[in-house]
Amino acid sequence: MPLEKSKERAMEDYNKILLTIEYDGSGFAGWQRQANFRTIQGEVEKAVSRAVGRETTIWGASRTDAGVNATGQRAHFYNYSTIPAEKFPFVLNTMLPPDVRIRAAREIPEGIHARFSCRGKIYTYRIWNDRHASAIRRHFTTHVPVPVDETKMAAAARRLLGVHDFGAFQASGGTAKTTVRHIYSLDVTRSGHDVTLVVRGSAFLYNMVRIMAGTLIAIGQNRLPPDCIPEALETGNRLVLGVT
Repeated sequence: MPLEKSKERAMEDYNKILLTIEYDGSGFAGWQRQANFRTIQGEVEKAVSRAVGRETTIWGASRTDAGVNATGQRAHFYNYSTIPAEKFPFVLNTMLPPDVRIRAAREIPEGIHARFSCRGKIYTYRIWNDRHASAIRRHFTTHVPVPVDETKMAAAARRLLGVHDFGAFQASGGTAKTTVRHIYSLDVTRSGHDVTLVVRGSAFLYNMVRIMAGTLIAIGQNRLPPDCIPEALETGNRLVLGVT
């Protein structure tokens, strides 16, 4: 068979599948595959490889950190099996541990990439603001026993909106080629003891949302002035911000 025909045949032998993944990250060392550590990518790759009958790599939209949960993480892989896209949630969920679930799957065009075609990401950071920690919410909230003023936090959050160099909001160990990011919105709301931060942006740096949350908490407790945010954005000085 001519080489050109062989290439055409190879291209016809697979399709590209996009997964929507939900996971409880409390028992994982993060998304990215790591030797000797339990990761979400590692668990999903094992399940997909078993389902399609060959070793398979998945590409995620976001490399979430240790302990971070997700309700809509996206990842794609090349499917060389005859399993239809819509059947993958049923097949994979029988193979995955109970803290990882495939919520949906669909076929996507060759030009779509889970990470590089992503137009934005949403992070939700939840605070349990009460003297006593919550047993039920311990895996899904940060316990802050000292009262916070969510109104002050919301006002300070507006200073983070727009396109900035967020180098001061990146923890050591970050490997991003550029620290410029665009924050579309950052909402702070309270319902009883629950204080919730919802951040929408083009992308996020290593521990960026945690540093933003820690800074806003400190401002809400009058431990930091709101002006620390523009100072950090201008100077890149991590030391003027809150702890993670």
